[in-house]
Amino acid sequence: MTHASSPLPPIDYLIVGHVTDDLQDDGPALTGGTVAFAGLTAAALGHQVGVLTACAAEKDLSLLSDLIIYAHQSENTTAFRNIPTEAGRVQYLYHRADTLDQISVPDAWLEAPIVHLGPVAAEIDPQIYEAFPNAMLCLTPQGWLRGVDAESRVHPTDWPFDHALLKAAHATVLSLEDVQGREELIDEFAAMSRILVVTENQRGCRVYWNGSVSHFPAPSRALVDDTGAGDIFAAAFFHRLYHSQDAWEAARFAVILAANSVSRRRLESIPTAEEIAAAQTEILG
Repeated sequence: MTHASSPLPPIDYLIVGHVTDDLQDDGPALTGGTVAFAGLTAAALGHQVGVLTACAAEKDLSLLSDLIIYAHQSENTTAFRNIPTEAGRVQYLYHRADTLDQISVPDAWLEAPIVHLGPVAAEIDPQIYEAFPNAMLCLTPQGWLRGVDAESRVHPTDWPFDHALLKAAHATVLSLEDVQGREELIDEFAAMSRILVVTENQRGCRVYWNGSVSHFPAPSRALVDDTGAGDIFAAAFFHRLYHSQDAWEAARFAVILAANSVSRRRLESIPTAEEIAAAQTEILG
């Protein structure tokens, strides 16, 4: 963990959001959060990844040792419990670490060429984007589309801001679940976004770009655990978009790596070098 007094090496992919404790019925909490899954994916793709987060001082971040972590000390680490039911996942948010805003960003990282805002619990001040006028700004807004009731249960909520952030972003990736399957919300997001990607689990994704929409099916894989698959997709998409400037190519690349990820559990699902090479060959061949 890097603190404010430590010198920061240069990075080319900055991801902002809370690392999480995913509470288990038996055994210790598991490390999660978009910054974990997307950050490790970006590192596997060759990026020097910086993570701006907040968590308790005692949080064990050893599983994220491939990342450069700038962690603001908070009283608590953001903590979720996910309960599977026949009607779908029920989620509870028990703790939330401190908010991340423009003042939270270390000066050394203000010129990162790729900036990925990945909130999980509305922990990022939306105005933070103004600190990165020269970056390719990327959003996974899932955490801004969640509310919490008095019993700590997470529920969907509407987009809480004006459209300035969506318009500023170069690309936004969200899931059909994030918008409760509401096509009118997807249309609204698409109208405000330069590139909007809607992931649809095993069905792949659709991409809205340059006034068109295209669907990209995912290859079939045996499902073991899809935790983090959306974050893996997003990092792969942003990576390929940055290098190719082609949203269709980025989608073809990302659906392959995200599909492969569901065959393994938790952080073991990060793409391997062999999977990355095979995906690159497939989309270019």
